[in-house]
Parts: sequence; C-alpha cells; structure tokens
Amino acid sequence: MMSQIDNLYRKSHKPEKLIIGLMSGTSMDGLDIALCSFKGSGSETTFELLHFKTANYNDSFREQVKAIFSKREVDLEMVCLMNEQIAITHAELINQAIAAWGYKNEDIDFIASHGQTIYHAPKSLHKQEGLPNGTLQIGDGDHIAVNTGIITLSDFRQKHIAAGGEGAPLAVYGDYLIFSKKGEDRIMLNIGGIANFTYLPEDLEAAKVFSTDIGPGNTLMDHYVQKHFGLYYDKDAAIATSGSKNEQLLTELLKDDFFAAEFPKTTGPELFSLDYLAQAQQKSNTYRLSKEDVMATLCHFSAQGIALAIKRIMPRLSSAVVYLSGGGMHNPLLLEVLKKELPQLTFKTTQDLAVNPDAKEAVLFALLANETICGSSVYFGERTGVPSVGMGKISLPR
Repeated sequence: MMSQIDNLYRKSHKPEKLIIGLMSGTSMDGLDIALCSFKGSGSETTFELLHFKTANYNDSFREQVKAIFSKREVDLEMVCLMNEQIAITHAELINQAIAAWGYKNEDIDFIASHGQTIYHAPKSLHKQEGLPNGTLQIGDGDHIAVNTGIITLSDFRQKHIAAGGEGAPLAVYGDYLIFSKKGEDRIMLNIGGIANFTYLPEDLEAAKVFSTDIGPGNTLMDHYVQKHFGLYYDKDAAIATSGSKNEQLLTELLKDDFFAAEFPKTTGPELFSLDYLAQAQQKSNTYRLSKEDVMATLCHFSAQGIALAIKRIMPRLSSAVVYLSGGGMHNPLLLEVLKKELPQLTFKTTQDLAVNPDAKEAVLFALLANETICGSSVYFGERTGVPSVGMGKISLPR
C-alpha cells in the first residue's frame, strides 16, 4: 500500500499530468473519453484536449443499463451486478482508446470517471420528510483502476451532497476555471439528457457564479422516439420538423413547479419521463395528437424551458454570449426556437473556445480530478448548492 501512496504522491506533484475524463450521460449513447494534459490548478490551470472519442455501447449493454435506469423499483441483483459490469466495460473501452491513440497505460496518470447515473433524488423530487438529497452513480472505481492499472477518481457527486449540494450540476467548477473571461458575461449551456447552464460574470467574481439544471434537454425526445419510431434519436429533428407544436400540450408540459423554483436546482428523467408526458396529454386532452406533432411539441418544450431559465438572469446582463455543448446543440429545430426566444444573445459553441463541445463534460470531470489531486478548491462563497470542496474517491490499482 505504501508504494501505491508514494506513486499517488509523486503523480500529484508532476508539473504536467495526463488525465482521462469519462462521461456517460442519461442518453446512454456511449462513453465519452477525453485525454487531457493539465498544468497547474485553481485559477492557474491550463489544459489541452489531446484526444477525444465516444465509444459506442452495444445494444445488449445499453438495454441492461436501461433496465435499472431512473426507476423507483428495479431488480436489486442487477443493480449490484451492473455496478461491476459498467466499470469492466468502461475499462475495456479506455484500454482500447489508449492503445488507439498510441499511448501505454503507464503513460496516463489518472482517470476521472463520472460513472452511470441510475437515479437522482434531490429533496425537491423525493419529498420525503427527514431524508437527505440523494443520487446514485454506478460503475465501481476500483474495477476501473484494477482493469486499467491507472489511479482512478470516481463518485464525484457524493461529496457535493455531503457538503450541502444536490450532487448536480457539477459543471460550475470547471466552467469557472477554464471558460471565464474578463469583460464578457458567458452562459455555458449544456444540452444533454437534462439541460443545464453555468453563469460566468464578466467581472470574474466567483461569488456570483452558479450552475443549475433548467429542465429536459434530449431525454423526453429520445425516449419518445425510441418507443414510437424504433430510432435511437431524432436525427436532425427530421421527425419533429415534420410535425407541428400543440400549444395546449406545450402549456401543460411547462406547468410543473420545477420551472418556477429558485436557482440552483436539479432534476432528471425521474421527473421528466414518458409518464410525465402522458399525464400532460391527458390533462390537455391531446392524447390523439399525431406522433410527429408530439415530437415537435417536445422539442419546443425543451427549448422553451431553457429560454425561460435564461430569461430569468437577463436583467443582470447588458449582453451575453451563450456557448453551447452537448447532444442537443445538434438539433436544428431546438436551436431555431432558442435563438428566436433569445434574440438579444449571441450563440456560439465551446469549439470557439478550443474545446470540442461533445467532449466538454468529460473534460470537466478530468479537471475536477486535477483539482482534487492538487488539493485545491475555488471558494464560491457561503451559498447553498455550490460547496467549495474537492470531489472524487480515489481508487488505487493494486
């Protein structure tokens, strides 16, 4: 054990560290793998994204994960087994990526693994008196460390909850360190399964920075198209653009208390599910809509939810640039509606900041690992939801 601790100490003091960041989101399309080079920490952090790929999951693996995903009642044995299987699968994909990029495993200093969220339960969702915020990501870090031979940091969200947060979103930490710019108000908008943004003030004052979930991004659209069209997602919004939005259904979808709740807040597919859609259709008497019209309405729902959230911070902005990332940025109808709703804002992507927008979330987890390894944390003030802590449990290979 002492030799492993010595190895951890030695790597933590290297002037340049190679860290692989991993992200597997609620869309479950595959594992995002980002190899990054980091120098420094905190406000002195500099980094380079060396390589990136999304390693696709096979259908069998995806179905196994979906069987225990975002459900209150699941097979506990499968949760136990998939905790190991997800990690073993991720380790295999990491090993393949390292070899394909021309590296050896011993060249890599650390892995930062987000794991796979299977249930997110902040108090605002579970509403059970006397019980805390909760979240569960599986894909055991020890299995990744042993199967790759690389020190692995994982389970980042638990420290966030322990320190008073809701376990999400965590993007605020990395967004502030690597994307803030003096003189430009920035909104870092990530449209994944769930949409979230980080507000970065032009004066760089950390106490003003916050990150929040703002509602569904792709999750409802993806689940609906998978169920009714046999497709994994609506490529280029082809189905949604062939339909028309229904105002009655859209109004009902936007009625949930979540949209009026104060920032920061979190949510997930546990709330914004196909059951949520079915209830909204029943209440609005729109259950006879064509499937294309439902898809169009769901796309507008995601865009409207995002726009409503951003409009809430508009009074504090003279101007701002929205930097997009995540799978939803590839949806042309969603972006069209967003730009129409927010005409005073400039829209770019994180590619304009030299970061592949599809890699951004994986890069941010690599940065979180770098901060923890270097023993630093940014002080965000004494605010609920943004604890100033290092995150991630450390797993040693041997």
